[in-house]
Amino acid sequence: QVHLVESGGALVQPGGSLRLSCAVSGFMVRYYDMSWYRQAPGKEREDIAILFANNGGEFYADSVTGRFTISKDNNENMVYLEMSNLKPEDTAVYYCKSPYYWGQGTQVTVSS
Repeated sequence: QVHLVESGGALVQPGGSLRLSCAVSGFMVRYYDMSWYRQAPGKEREDIAILFANNGGEFYADSVTGRFTISKDNNENMVYLEMSNLKPEDTAVYYCKSPYYWGQGTQVTVSS
């Protein structure tokens, strides 16, 4: 059975940092493109970071480029999203995603 479980979301002040984690079971992340997307209330889903399995390449949305970094640990079967210089507009539920599955999300709130 496949499970993706996100964690690490929190309330953080503007300018702060967070690291989100995604624990994956049921398949090996080393073989699949993994990504993070977010959904804010009243807004469309935004794909923000992708890590490609074939060459390790990364893609970031313009809104997070230079502030967010996606990575994975193939041995632990984990995917991470390091977020820095957080802004109020980063407030959203963040989801970890594989090509066919996604998790339940973790809430990130950026507010003073």
